[in-house]
Amino acid sequence: MRESVQAEVLMSFLVSEELSFRIPVELMYETRDPYAVRMTFHLPGDAPVTWAFGRELLLDGINGPSGDGDVHIAPTEPEGLSDVHIRLQVGVDRALFRAGAAPLVAFLDRTDKLVPLGQERTLGDFEDNLEAALGRILTEEAAG
Repeated sequence: MRESVQAEVLMSFLVSEELSFRIPVELMYETRDPYAVRMTFHLPGDAPVTWAFGRELLLDGINGPSGDGDVHIAPTEPEGLSDVHIRLQVGVDRALFRAGAAPLVAFLDRTDKLVPLGQERTLGDFEDNLEAALGRILTEEAAG
């Protein structure tokens, strides 16, 4: 069984209303973390930056505003399948990207074929991986 889905899309990095440029963004979905998608942004002159967030958040954001935390996703137009704004925030720093909905939908469709939405818990080793990851985090916090 295949264990991951990858895609590369071009997104516009919206620096201001007057300035934007296209950057490649890698999309990744892995069965070992079935609730999350990862986006790796390749900004010129900087090291790649990877963000992980809920697969369902991305799906919801294509159809309507979604996200309460550091990631907000919303269609650019209220009706029909339009481009999508992805806003990432750390403290007061924000980055805004614009992506075509079609490649995101195609990527999500491929993830759904690998692990259907709502079936993430059926993966046999997910609970074990989660417990191991939490154990590592707690050990690192206790040591630090």
